[in-house]
Amino acid sequence: MTPVLELRGVSRRFAVPRPRRGLAGLLRRPPDSVLQAVEEVDLAILPGEALGLVGESGCGKSTLARMVSRLIEVDAGEVLLDGAPVGAIPPARFAALPQRRQVQMVFQDPTESLNPRFSVFDAIADPVRQLMPGKGRDAVRRQVERAAAQVGLPAELFPRFPHQLSGGQKARVGIARAMAVEPRLLVLDEPTSALDVSVQAVVLKLLMRLRREAGVALLFVSHDLNVVRLLCDRIAVMYLGKVVETGPAAQVFAAPRHPYTRALLSAIPRLPGTPRPPRERLEGEPRSPIDPDPHACRLAGRCARQTAICTSAAPPLAEVAPGQSARCHHPLDATPA
Repeated sequence: MTPVLELRGVSRRFAVPRPRRGLAGLLRRPPDSVLQAVEEVDLAILPGEALGLVGESGCGKSTLARMVSRLIEVDAGEVLLDGAPVGAIPPARFAALPQRRQVQMVFQDPTESLNPRFSVFDAIADPVRQLMPGKGRDAVRRQVERAAAQVGLPAELFPRFPHQLSGGQKARVGIARAMAVEPRLLVLDEPTSALDVSVQAVVLKLLMRLRREAGVALLFVSHDLNVVRLLCDRIAVMYLGKVVETGPAAQVFAAPRHPYTRALLSAIPRLPGTPRPPRERLEGEPRSPIDPDPHACRLAGRCARQTAICTSAAPPLAEVAPGQSARCHHPLDATPA
């Protein structure tokens, strides 16, 4: 089966100007440092699959989501959409191509991502007009009504503006806007983090139903591991720009093989009396993503399992169990968490 989306060695870096010091700095600008936001990521999402991308803030999740959505450039590697390479196409040009409608993004804050001058109808209709040219007024209305029905948004809300909606209604508008052009992949960047817990549950049930009924694939970016466990088939764990573990969600949650993954899982709040997994303590501070050492493990300096090889050779992402891979020289035993 051809993946809806495939990433091969995708990287993204940002220049960080160095401060000018002394007379030499006044005469000549020093070379910029490099912030390695995403480095050599390989991922594939199959039709109808839900992949959870997790990690702490600043690990590169949102940058990767924006590269997948073709909102920002890729510095290196390939992005394939239904097997066709699209990573070399500039985002501005890609926005005018037919493939644009195949990948749609649902943003983190439903309030900030909606145009305050657009009614609900216009917010949902705008991508239809932009990405499905040739549709008349009646056809556009049918697309809007169909998308609204998919997310349970009543037509009575069509004339309203964002400030007249609740948080849950805004979230539904954001999802309906993405679904209106019949995409094959939804990229969801923390779509429930700005919502109340009760509204989060409603939105998650909606996403599960859309995936089941519409067959749309999901890339779900989140730091909430409980939500990922509920929604996703597979999981990819990121740390400082690199994917450090991938595998079936149930398998990774049951027996994590990378120390960082176990540390994340052991930090999940649990009710009193609930069995806790073996704890994995990470000492010290994370390494800087600016000018990272290419010959050291990203977790070096914090990991209790560290040996000399961890600071002299970066570990590859290697299979440690059927379907499960970890980027570690000393992967954990497959003991249940």
